[in-house]
Amino acid sequence: MANRNFHVHLVSDSTGETVSSVARACLVQYEGIFVQEHVWSLVRTAGQMEKVMQAVERDRGPVLYTLVDPELRDVVRDHCRRLQLPCVGVLDQAMSVLAVHFHSKSEQWPGRQHQLDEGYFDRIDAMHYTLAHDDGQSTHDLEDADVILVGPSRTSKTPTCVYLANRGVRAANVPLVPEVPPPQELEDSKRPLVVGLITDPERLVQIRVNRLRLLQQDTESEYTDMERVQSEIQNARRLYARRKWATIDVTRRSIEETAAAILQMLATRREQRLQTSQ
Repeated sequence: MANRNFHVHLVSDSTGETVSSVARACLVQYEGIFVQEHVWSLVRTAGQMEKVMQAVERDRGPVLYTLVDPELRDVVRDHCRRLQLPCVGVLDQAMSVLAVHFHSKSEQWPGRQHQLDEGYFDRIDAMHYTLAHDDGQSTHDLEDADVILVGPSRTSKTPTCVYLANRGVRAANVPLVPEVPPPQELEDSKRPLVVGLITDPERLVQIRVNRLRLLQQDTESEYTDMERVQSEIQNARRLYARRKWATIDVTRRSIEETAAAILQMLATRREQRLQTSQ
């Protein structure tokens, strides 16, 4: 049987987040293989690159890189050419296209997207707000949120909010609890985008059962009763429709996909407000 185990080297002069994300997006498309990722971050000197290339020669495999220093890029290319291994600069083509379009040469600044600028501190502020407004906490200032996620328990509200906060979005979330009305501050909110989350009842029961097992708690309760869960979802749908809140079914969505849909809603809303104000 052919070898199904491979090595891939991810080389970056910054955190390695970009090249790792690109590699992950590509690798998930291949089934039946095992890939060991070797992540080399903050590679900014010839000495550091030499150690990386020694590892590449030892554990042979393609090299994906994000490097702004032309000399380091040449080292990678020359070494891979000698070893007859493929190497790809994952941002090269995009940067070339933009340079031509902008009629401008890019700055050679490693990790520039991670600099401590206004955007960085906006993300920190968003994270503080999100953590302070998780699971219905601190409802008195919900009006300061960019987005409020609403939904029954275990519909991915918290992880989606944290993901959004990492993108600089002040995200709060409010759980819908049976027989308990939503807080008045949620009903009165005007500025934030309110998004209701729903999911398939059967899947929700499974998620709740798994959660209770993890906590070593009794799995037979109203919390996991199918009829009650179906009622929760139906009531949530009615609430969203009555309040005219946007709705997202998260049944087959990853956290990233749900967050992407919300970011698109925010962008559309922002454009509409700009057009109205002009």
